[in-house]
Amino acid sequence: MKIAVITGASSGMGQEFARQLKKQERFDEMWVIARREDRLFTLKEELGIPMRILPMDLTQKESFAQYKELLKKEQPTISLLINASGFGRFGRYDAISIEDSLEMIDLNCKAVVAITELSLPYIEEGGRILQVDSLSAFQPVPYLNVYGSTKAFILSYSRALKAELKDRKIHVMAFCPGWVQTEFFNRAEAAEKKVITYFNKIFTAQEVVACALKDLKKKRSVCVPSWQNKLQVLGVKLLPTALVLKIWMKQQKFD
Repeated sequence: MKIAVITGASSGMGQEFARQLKKQERFDEMWVIARREDRLFTLKEELGIPMRILPMDLTQKESFAQYKELLKKEQPTISLLINASGFGRFGRYDAISIEDSLEMIDLNCKAVVAITELSLPYIEEGGRILQVDSLSAFQPVPYLNVYGSTKAFILSYSRALKAELKDRKIHVMAFCPGWVQTEFFNRAEAAEKKVITYFNKIFTAQEVVACALKDLKKKRSVCVPSWQNKLQVLGVKLLPTALVLKIWMKQQKFD
């Protein structure tokens, strides 16, 4: 049984990946993972394709045991794994609860590693892993500190994992969009209203997901949609970190 697995499929980019994959590839079944079961059933009804609904909270270790047992029972061939679950919080360190910060680490880092490494025994030669990352992975981001740090972890993890999987011919790509109009903002701004005010350009999920799938076919190691974001990444690489931080703080009117 050839399958695709998508975490964070109840909204945003995870949901959009399911929509666009329906048009581009054929799978025996698509496994979709998220906490909001009702959203997953709505997606299944919308797409009308074989889809297994897996209502799991990936901040809870019990979900990994459940996923592991399901894989063992079904013995699928995972053709494509997309880790799209995650969230962020805007605010200074003292405006974000410790519980929220640790949950970000649990979902954005620990869950990605767990789902990836539980899936790997079922991914054969030619299989693909797409990790939804962020433009914030390339630089420190005050007032989005913990979130940005988790994304830096994902970038490093994905690049190193790609090298480790070379002999198995499994491709890994980190997908690093900038600002995307999704429910991310609803949760991120709950910590401290309007602390982040400058967003340069906000893209749609449709735009960035289309770019990600295109770059995945080209076997890129990192996907950064749009020339504006590519230019930003280049600038971050060339400029001293202190200057990058100063520019960010000035853009957000923090100094």
